[in-house]
Amino acid sequence: MGALAALFALRYLGGGHLAAALLVFVGPPLLLMALVLRGSARAAFWSGVGGLLWFSHGVMDAWSLPEARLLAVLEVALALAVIAAASWRGLSARFRRRRG
Repeated sequence: MGALAALFALRYLGGGHLAAALLVFVGPPLLLMALVLRGSARAAFWSGVGGLLWFSHGVMDAWSLPEARLLAVLEVALALAVIAAASWRGLSARFRRRRG
């Protein structure tokens, strides 16, 4: 999520709307990352939900803004990594082989 926050900072902080970029794009991934690193299961869930939003945003930008396509595809890839990381614990428990 730190990489996603860095991508958002690179993309949106130069636009003259510093407070909005920090509150909307950079702050939430950093806050969720800090809470996940402290072991919060609820933050892991909300990271997955945020990952779905970031995925949708990246697809929309890749489709509609040709000049931002590279950063949008990178956003999609990072969002998929966040979703996979947030879901990993539950998926591994679900598909773990039962012994005995």
